[in-house]
Amino acid sequence: MAVSPSTVVAMASILSIFVFCFPTIVHSASFRQIFLPPTDFGPESLAFEPLGGAFYTGANDGHILRYQPPTGWTNFAITSPNWSATFCGGTTDPDKGPICGRPMGLAYNPTKRLLYIADAYYGLLVADSNGRLAKQIATGAEGQPLIACNGLDMDPNTGNIYFTDASAVYDLRNSSKAALANDSTGRLLKYDVGTNQVTVLLRNLSVAVGAAVSKDGRFVLVSEFLGNRIRRYWLTGQNAGTSDIFLSSINIVRPNNIKRTALGDFWIAAATVIQGTQALVPIRVRVDAFGRISETVSLEAQYGSTLISEVQESGLALYVSSRNAGFIGVFTP
Repeated sequence: MAVSPSTVVAMASILSIFVFCFPTIVHSASFRQIFLPPTDFGPESLAFEPLGGAFYTGANDGHILRYQPPTGWTNFAITSPNWSATFCGGTTDPDKGPICGRPMGLAYNPTKRLLYIADAYYGLLVADSNGRLAKQIATGAEGQPLIACNGLDMDPNTGNIYFTDASAVYDLRNSSKAALANDSTGRLLKYDVGTNQVTVLLRNLSVAVGAAVSKDGRFVLVSEFLGNRIRRYWLTGQNAGTSDIFLSSINIVRPNNIKRTALGDFWIAAATVIQGTQALVPIRVRVDAFGRISETVSLEAQYGSTLISEVQESGLALYVSSRNAGFIGVFTP
């Protein structure tokens, strides 16, 4: 979840959206920009298909796009049954979110060809390969509704989904209030694909945003955007059911989405404070499975002070998304 330095999480017919758009790509050395279609904005997260380079992202107006090289963008799915091109299409009005939806975290199951979606207003959903209206599979857990669903990941071994609810009080429209109130009501949750049950793993998190499961399935990470740390919840072993601090550094603040790499380490979208000022600049951080930092790279040259939402590898490229941008950044060797 990318926000300005002064805030935390900034927090007609359906068929009419299923048209093709073509990309504009701007190259600059090893960095290029894949622009969203002109009326779309704010790619929060990405989910890749295993072959062919196709990926998905959510837009600010509530629909999900699919990018397929070399043809470009296709409108793929929506999360709200109330979505219409007339009312929602291209909107940047946050007050339309409860009607139009706002896709946040994404995860793709290549075996079943399913796209899992965390929507800030419609909870946890899943879309099959046909897209269209995604199926809502969770709206609450243990008697408490989902208020601000944000990040998610799929366990590569079991297919179970781990996702976050940023706050139990403040929805996406009121994220600045969450910051002022120092909100710590976020949760980490698990959706069991076999039983369709949702359980709460962690509570009292300071704006829970990103989630990522380890390659071996032993633990799941959850980032606390306001708490400026990443917590580890153990799924197996002698520590199962307990949590500890995985990463906390004075030089790494506002951690957002976390993405596992093929080697089993993690990319974290975060920020750092410019020395002698209160200004934040975006950074990408790579850590191993033990929380040891191996790489920290400033993205100020590409994004200025615009914070990023996610960093993810696909093939030899590194993709960067931001909810405050109209493009996806791509770094190549």
